[in-house]
Amino acid sequence: MLNMKALQREASRSVSWKDFFRKYGVVFGLIGVMIFFSIAEPEYFPTFSNFMTISKQAAVNILLALGEMCVILTAGIDLSVSSVAGLAGAIFAGSTLAFNSNVWAGAFMAILTGIAFGFFNGSLVAFGKLPPFIATLASMSIGRGLLLIYTNGQPIWGLPNAFYFLGQGNIGNIPVPFIVIIISTVVMWFLLSRTSFGRSVYSVGGNIKAAFASGINVKGILMSVYAISGFFAAFGGMLLTSRLGSAQPNAALGYELDAIAAVVVGGTSLFGGEGWVIGTFLGGYLIATLNNGMAIMNISPYIQQLVKGFVIILAVLPATINKKFWNE
Repeated sequence: MLNMKALQREASRSVSWKDFFRKYGVVFGLIGVMIFFSIAEPEYFPTFSNFMTISKQAAVNILLALGEMCVILTAGIDLSVSSVAGLAGAIFAGSTLAFNSNVWAGAFMAILTGIAFGFFNGSLVAFGKLPPFIATLASMSIGRGLLLIYTNGQPIWGLPNAFYFLGQGNIGNIPVPFIVIIISTVVMWFLLSRTSFGRSVYSVGGNIKAAFASGINVKGILMSVYAISGFFAAFGGMLLTSRLGSAQPNAALGYELDAIAAVVVGGTSLFGGEGWVIGTFLGGYLIATLNNGMAIMNISPYIQQLVKGFVIILAVLPATINKKFWNE
């Protein structure tokens, strides 16, 4: 009996250490990466200017990741965020020109596009009962096709000066993109941590049948999280287009992979019901810091992809090692 209790305590301690690493490993990972690059490139990496550069580079990915996190918390996935970001960015630019250089009108149309796409995805999952992977894979293709149709495969140029403020502006010495992601992270933290909606999102991801039995509007929650993902994808697309100074037909291509990586590296479980917003924020910073540091060191882009792949494996492994995929 004593041996059995000792074994149970040891197993519990082992699981808790794995859970701790899964959730907070991104903190130690980010600190370690920053120390490494600071030693490797002491002249260029550990400067305020470079930190602001990393912040601007991380901004789009963090915005996409915040929306993606909401979906992943319900044990879903949204592969369409890159296409929605590209389409919304193009509509932001095109509508701004169409409404006599009115940036606010362009922003409204872009956000409306993102939310509409989110509701479309949510409807496919909640009412069409399509697996999230298939539903958003299809909408990713639809969004990219609409982007090419809207732009006719050509960049949209000639935008007013006010258009560039979101992606290139500064308030004092602080870039606007950095302020945007700080505010967005705080809002998302409050929404998920301090509201009944947030608790419902975690409940649906933890056990969807139990959530339904407890009276939670599961379909409404699923619709809402995909709408939030669409909103943040559109916001990220607007910021990207503003930063580039034009709407490109291939904008945000492949960004969904970095967004998902930021979420899982930040400690959110792909099985749903577990995750923290600050971790997603730090996960986005970790991805951007890796990209920035390796670029400063002139490391091959091919090796950069290899490194990011191993980082994702190390981040996800602690969360999956105790899951039973096979009948053991």
